[in-house]
Formats: sequence, C-alpha cells, structure tokens
Amino acid sequence: MAGRIEGRTAVVTGGCSGIGLATVRRFVEEGARVVIGDIDDAAGEALVTELGGADVATYVHVDVTSKDEVDALFRTAKDTYGSVDIAFNNAGISPPEDDSILDTDLDAWRRVQEVNLTSVYLCCKAALPYMLEQKRGSIINTASFVAVMGAATSQISYSASKGGVLSMSRELGVQFAREGVRVNALCPGPVNTPLLKELFASDAERAARRLVHVPMGRFAEPEEMANAVLFLASDESSFMTANTFLVDGGISGAYVTPL
Repeated sequence: MAGRIEGRTAVVTGGCSGIGLATVRRFVEEGARVVIGDIDDAAGEALVTELGGADVATYVHVDVTSKDEVDALFRTAKDTYGSVDIAFNNAGISPPEDDSILDTDLDAWRRVQEVNLTSVYLCCKAALPYMLEQKRGSIINTASFVAVMGAATSQISYSASKGGVLSMSRELGVQFAREGVRVNALCPGPVNTPLLKELFASDAERAARRLVHVPMGRFAEPEEMANAVLFLASDESSFMTANTFLVDGGISGAYVTPL
C-alpha cells in the first residue's frame, strides 16, 4: 500500500546516512515532504536532488545540540511545507572513546549525552508546539536495544543516553496522548550502518561479540529500520504511543543464542 503518509511533512535528523537516510527515502516513496537535518552539507544537497528537488525535500545544516539551530530546522518545515506532522529524531554518535565506565572520561561522556539525549529533548521541544496546534503528530525517537538490556560491548554513555531517550519518549507519549500527538521509541538492534562499519574496521573482535548475540545471525539493514519508522509515523500505528518498539533480530528475547 503506497501513500501511507501522503501530503505530510516529516523532519529527520541524521538524515544523510544510515537509518536516517533510508528513512528519508522511504518517507518520500510514501508521499511525504521531508526536511533533512544533518551536518554533511554536500550529501544533503545531493540527496535533495536525488529525491526530486525542493517540492519534496529540503536540506538544513543543523547542529542538533544547538537549540537555535534545532528550532530553525522545525521552523523551516512549517514555513516551507505548512505543517510538522512527523519528527524522526535520529541523530546520534557512538565514538570509540565511549567505552567502559572505568575508561570513559568526562568529556566523552558529556559529548555523547549532548548529541544522543539532549538533541532529542531539543527536537521534541521544537516539534511539539506545531503538533499540538495541529492536534496531530507522530514523534519517533531513536533509542536502542541497549536501553532495555545490558550491552555485550560496554559503551557507558551511549547506553545511558539511549535509556534516557526511551524514558523521555514514554513520558511524552503519556503526557500528550489525548492531544493527538503520539511519541514512540524505536529500539534497533545492531544495524549495518557507517557507525557499525567503523566499529568493524577499528575492532573486529568487538563487533563479532555483538553478532554472536543476534538470534537471526546477522545485522539489520537500514531499510528494515526505515520500514519500522514508517509504521510508527503512519496511521497504521494510530493506537500506539509511549511504546518501546524493539526491532532487534530477537536479541531482547534470547536467553541463550545458539551458534
């Protein structure tokens, strides 16, 4: 069924790579206009051209840790296309210096919290007034399977930040449920994205420890996550809010994973 979000306006942060890029393309396929927030200007402009130009997509350079820039991102969506119907708050980082709590210094901790958690707060804060005025909207925040279980490879600030995203999404989903705005947390398992490929390149053993815990025996593809985001953005999930939407290849359901 095509056109599931026909005529709606979506804002996607981290929209130039990985899950964000796959979601931008999927949203346009399903009839949405998309405002792409990222810091990769060359990729952003090329993506707008690929998608068909300004009638369907707009790129905005945005530092997601800056309130002014995040506010401008959502204002651009409203001013350009007339509404803010979907917010996929997806930007995030997973730097190698974020490791065991014994090895992760305070600067690394703070940087990950700013990009992964504070940015989601800022994006929700910016999107909600438009959605509340419209009496409709869907916010999807990217958390992680590590928000609900311990990670096989320690990333203390990343795990804590994603737990925060999950908790915030639940609270907002409950708070605004009767005002037409749904808020859900997408919790992916390991996904074949540039972040994961970088992990493979820098530490193959660490990456392999992740794969052994996936019952399906493989990592997800970004397009599989995009399909999950589309479901949460569309009316097909109209009775879902404050939800922990795990798309993890069975990790969270496994007690022992056979080799």
